[in-house]
Amino acid sequence: MPRRVITTINFKQIFRVISVLQIILGGLMLTGLPFSLYFKSGDAMSLLLSALVCIVTGVVLWFSSKSKNRSVNKREGYLIVTFGWMFMVTFGMLPYLISGEIPRVADAFFETMSGITTTGASVLNDIEAVPHGILYWRSLTQWIGGMGIIVLTVAIFPLLGIGGIELFSAEAPGPTSDKIHPRIQETAKRLWLIYVALTVLLVAILKIGGMTLFDAVNHALATMATGGFSTKNASLMAYDTPVIQYAIILFMFLAGTNYTVTYLALKRKFDRVWKNDEFKAYLFFVGLLAVIVSVSVFSIQNQGDQKMPFEKAFRDSLFQIVSIITTTGFVSADYTAWSPALTMLFFVLLFLGACAGSTAGGIKFIRHLVFFKNSYLEFKRLLHPRAVVPLKLNEQVVAPRIMTHVIIFLLLYMIVFIVGSLLMSALGYDFMTSVGAVATSLGNVGPGIGDVGPVDNFAHLSDAAKWILSFLMLLGRLELFTILVLLSPYFWKSN
Repeated sequence: MPRRVITTINFKQIFRVISVLQIILGGLMLTGLPFSLYFKSGDAMSLLLSALVCIVTGVVLWFSSKSKNRSVNKREGYLIVTFGWMFMVTFGMLPYLISGEIPRVADAFFETMSGITTTGASVLNDIEAVPHGILYWRSLTQWIGGMGIIVLTVAIFPLLGIGGIELFSAEAPGPTSDKIHPRIQETAKRLWLIYVALTVLLVAILKIGGMTLFDAVNHALATMATGGFSTKNASLMAYDTPVIQYAIILFMFLAGTNYTVTYLALKRKFDRVWKNDEFKAYLFFVGLLAVIVSVSVFSIQNQGDQKMPFEKAFRDSLFQIVSIITTTGFVSADYTAWSPALTMLFFVLLFLGACAGSTAGGIKFIRHLVFFKNSYLEFKRLLHPRAVVPLKLNEQVVAPRIMTHVIIFLLLYMIVFIVGSLLMSALGYDFMTSVGAVATSLGNVGPGIGDVGPVDNFAHLSDAAKWILSFLMLLGRLELFTILVLLSPYFWKSN
């Protein structure tokens, strides 16, 4: 006997929540008007019309989706997050289309998806020719997606009489269960307070370091979102000064740190910070790679008549390591030009990701820790089959359900990567470009290898390739399960 289809999904409430996202999105578009008017860049009307379309659509959805039942269950949470992101990308590309800066839908969708998912891959060949208002909106899309507009909305949902715990779990589906505050709304507020404060602080540092205020704002938005969109064609190579690049390095590292750890550090609970196994692994791995790559780059760049100070080799190496691991994607040097071995190393780093509970994409350190620790303990279990050998993280036993989740996630991630690479190859792209484009899109990094390396962009790819990579960006940003669960018959059928 076939299972009955669930009829309890409250679609009115789903679109009511999305209506709030639309209104917020339109309001954020309006923040680009001061830049457009100040610089007289001629894109004010495009931003204004786009914002009005978003706000009017949101208002219409709000009044047409009134529902007595305002609760949000888990299924509805997944639908809200998925539909919410699709609405944000679809309406977020309006400024590009209306202004004519990116006239083709496939390109505009790709650029917006790259921004909202904080990937940082771009189809713009001359970024510095883009009007200031549009350029600011491009950076802001990353800042919105960095922490997730869903979490922002969760913080104001109590004012609307809407619960938010299901939304938060769908938006941040990683294995970590740390909570800054037992009430999800308070957690969201604290996360955004830290996020905003660090962004403002970085703006001030970059301005003092020599950037214009406009460039400082844009790079701070992209840094804290671990996004990587720059206002310069040469990315951070255009600012080859220690003050600016070391500041970006530090804040990229902070953006890739679990915000719970950052909060504990701000509360001076350093003992709890140092008990976090993921943070220790993150810090150690970045430090170890910095030493190895710096020595290698210094040796390579000082062969023959070439001369490079060790500080420069160290800074370029550390910058690119932190940029790739945190999935920010800023470029201070062409790492594919260093050596084939280092190119392969940076390709592997595309699969790493920083900490869970951060704005970074990728697989995340905590999943790698669970997998490798459990694999190591399996040798002990083989030698002592009757012994109980628990896996511990942060001095706590990891539940078998978490280990199963991690193993399935890693397997699905590799399957998606392989399928995506095969599709790109079928479209006629060479091996390096195919695997590089898929790995960087799925990991939300930005630069890859092959013809999508750190000094290239994605403009030359076909529309079909851009649609495939856009889907992979969304899949990676929502960490696979949030999207793939919708494709499962179990989601739509009763138990």
